[in-house]
Amino acid sequence: MGFVTAKDGTEIYYKDWGSGPVVTFSHGWPLSADAWDGQLLFLVQQGFRVVAHDRRGHGRSGQASARNDMDGYADDLAAVLEALDLTDVTLVGHSTGGGEVARYIGRYGTGRVARAVLISAVPPIMVQTPDNPEGLPIDVFDGLRAKLFADRSQFYQELAQMFYGANRPGAKVSKGILDQFWLWSMQAGMKNAYESIKAFSETDFRDDLAKFDVPTLVMHGEDDQIVPVKDSARKTAQLIANAQEIYYPGAPHGLTATLQDQVNNDLLAFLRS
Repeated sequence: MGFVTAKDGTEIYYKDWGSGPVVTFSHGWPLSADAWDGQLLFLVQQGFRVVAHDRRGHGRSGQASARNDMDGYADDLAAVLEALDLTDVTLVGHSTGGGEVARYIGRYGTGRVARAVLISAVPPIMVQTPDNPEGLPIDVFDGLRAKLFADRSQFYQELAQMFYGANRPGAKVSKGILDQFWLWSMQAGMKNAYESIKAFSETDFRDDLAKFDVPTLVMHGEDDQIVPVKDSARKTAQLIANAQEIYYPGAPHGLTATLQDQVNNDLLAFLRS
């Protein structure tokens, strides 16, 4: 593990495990690289090198006042790739991290990239606009900001229920999974988490997706209460040439935890294909 210094001086924490073909991981909001540990350990055991960083303002990275937006996130990912001189990389992004991966390719191309994986990812654009009428109304995201500001600890506890589908009848989600969501979320700076809501909800990634020219896998739960599948994954797959798609019936947003083994095996099959 270590730190990379971003262009504006922000310290970006990363973990770097194993050896072999490189897979990088960009996490969801408002978590940290630790949310990927179930995938990281699995892939290390399968002969891969895995690198996962904490987004600026999250986890162990610096709580920067500025650049809490997709351009800033993509530049930080670029800083990690460049500092470690990573090539032929598979970029994996979950939720907000999927937007980070898309914006990275949009800004930097695929010179260092062999494949991309978007899991429960926010592209093409979440918010409702005249040309995205199926998006979520801006009031939804204003509500998130209001709840975060009013009582972020309680807000994160309630959000975890939707994130992992624990609010569905018959759901079997452990208290440990819900607790770790709260713990990771509380490590994010208030300003950073607040500004990230605009980044993941209002950024238009359609031009970025058009620049994907590497094999891409789109994975999404069909009961995602955070990033509805019809206005995200299914549209994204249409914008990326020859994208592969895997949809999980009844699965929630946080399927990397609730369906860890299945997601891991599907990811491994794509990496080896």
